[in-house]
Amino acid sequence: MIEITQLDSTIKLDVRYATNGNFMGRIVYPAARVFLQPVAAEAVVAAHRKLNAQRLGLALFDGYRPWTITKLFWEVTNDEQRKFVADPQRGSKHNRGCAVDLSLFDLSSGDLLPMPSGYDEFTERASPDYLGGTAQETANRDLLRESMEAEGFIVNPREWWHFDHADWEQYEICDLSFDEVADLSK
Repeated sequence: MIEITQLDSTIKLDVRYATNGNFMGRIVYPAARVFLQPVAAEAVVAAHRKLNAQRLGLALFDGYRPWTITKLFWEVTNDEQRKFVADPQRGSKHNRGCAVDLSLFDLSSGDLLPMPSGYDEFTERASPDYLGGTAQETANRDLLRESMEAEGFIVNPREWWHFDHADWEQYEICDLSFDEVADLSK
């Protein structure tokens, strides 16, 4: 896997799981780092660079996720919330380094663009097809989706921010720490 900032340092990292600002309410990642399989990483960078022409960029919330974190998420969510987290028995596309959670940000201000819901919001507003929200929120969400789909990603049907690279099935589920992944990519 590749650390995304090694390909393009202008991609914004907003890794919520390295902070208390996530649905768990506590730090679950040791550092704000995003790793992806090379094909997925290159596609994210391509989408980011195309958006730069509109004075926008991609802000990444998450990429590769160790399997043990997927298991933790499953264990702490209730039955209703579990439709938003991966079953550890099947693993996730995050565990394969082929899923990315992201949003758009304004290159001038650095601010995230408004979307119909917050990141990791376990409500119907998180759907990429949600019909509520403002016209601007919907336009931002749709621009993100179009940008990612143009680079070979598929949006998750429950989360506007979650995109799986079309080649995800070629990769094994991993349970390596970020440091182990970084060491392997040297």
